[in-house]
Amino acid sequence: RRNQCKRGGLMRDIIFSPDPAVRVLVVGDLILDQYIYGETRRISPEAPVPVVRVSGAEERPGGAANVAANVAALGLRVTLLGLAGDDAAARRLTALLDERGVDCRFHYQPDLSTVTKRRVLSRQQQLLRLDYESETRAEAPAGLFNDFQALLSEADIVILSDYAKGSLPNVGQFIEYARKQGARVLVDPKSPDFACYRRASVLTPNQQEFEAVAGRSASEAGLTARAARLCAELDLEALLITRGENGMSLFTATAPPLHLPAEAHEVYDVTGAGDTVIAALASALASGYPAGEATALANRAAGLVVEKLGAATVTLAELNQGRGRTGAGIVAEETAFGLIRRARQQGGKIVLTNGCFDILHAGHVEYLAEARALGDMLVVAVNDDDSVRRLKGRHRPVNSIENRMKLLNALAAVDLVLPFAEDTPARLIARLKPDVLVKGGDYRAAQIAGAASVRQNGGEVVILASRPGLSTSLTIARIKQAAGET
Repeated sequence: RRNQCKRGGLMRDIIFSPDPAVRVLVVGDLILDQYIYGETRRISPEAPVPVVRVSGAEERPGGAANVAANVAALGLRVTLLGLAGDDAAARRLTALLDERGVDCRFHYQPDLSTVTKRRVLSRQQQLLRLDYESETRAEAPAGLFNDFQALLSEADIVILSDYAKGSLPNVGQFIEYARKQGARVLVDPKSPDFACYRRASVLTPNQQEFEAVAGRSASEAGLTARAARLCAELDLEALLITRGENGMSLFTATAPPLHLPAEAHEVYDVTGAGDTVIAALASALASGYPAGEATALANRAAGLVVEKLGAATVTLAELNQGRGRTGAGIVAEETAFGLIRRARQQGGKIVLTNGCFDILHAGHVEYLAEARALGDMLVVAVNDDDSVRRLKGRHRPVNSIENRMKLLNALAAVDLVLPFAEDTPARLIARLKPDVLVKGGDYRAAQIAGAASVRQNGGEVVILASRPGLSTSLTIARIKQAAGET
């Protein structure tokens, strides 16, 4: 089966096929992440701080809960064990995880507040974070470890997500018991003393955490030597160091180091990236992938998740497509409406353009890149085949609506692509209410379909210069001339 999951033998071409029979057990610190979105247009007269006009709010699983959510998003069964307060935050976190198919086994403690992190954002930038948690954490109850022992018999792999919030003060006890039972244990560490993680199967620190323990390295050779020393001292099977813009490095006792470059195109937010890495790594290992291939999948997942805002998950489809844009690709009108609304709630500026895009050429590529630079999300509305025939004649389009949308969707500048059937997109534009409507060529604003409704809603209309010598009609004419010459 593993050979069927590789195409051409290249790491970047690995397809992840999760084993549906696998169960992952996640144990660690539970966090509820809250996001408040809004526009910032002025400074407060009361103090030198920005005023945020709140337009929306959202809650997501964080910490070990985000790890479990990422495992579930990749198609595996997952159980989550941890401490929570007997409060509204814990109940909300449980509901969020139930929606994602996570089996929650929480220990509720009345003297404990569920850790909550509230972030205020505008235009995808974090302005402030408020942390709510108990000043003193209660000792982890014996019942937590008893539940761990019982649940381990049903688990194929264990993830210990240590955020230093009190759920794993005796983390070594969990590791030792799991290893004695023959289970692999992956640990995302937070303790400044890695000795407590001795005998973990895989440790996944970021480079800063690793160097705080092992010392800074002036070269790759020095990093490799320190990593090998740490693996030997802690009796680890593997050490995976995440290195931000430098990708990640896997060190084992049985193979040369594996260094993988970062796959992110644009980094929006690194919040929770480590959660996605360890979730993808564990999911792949439990499904039978070798360590190198599992690391490549984890690296791809990391590249995808840092292009999303806040603690987020990567789905199985996203992982296998290897796509890392903020948008959702080719969508129907209803889906586009929901995605645009959510992006606007997060302070995003929506740009929309439309056209036939029959034969994609360099002029289109430059035009769309320029349009994308005007905001945070570029939506491209495309005439369907019947409307193109009505506008261009019976021999058009050359390419079907499906193929035209696929080509547009492959461009880095494009976030959403959707078809429309009318001769003009006026109705669609009036519904989607873009902040910026873009057209190219020699149009006047009054001639542009939808321009009036955009302006009425407070948006703007931008006309971009056409590219001389680059058009679908000229391309067709050249093809006909070349065909005649042959």
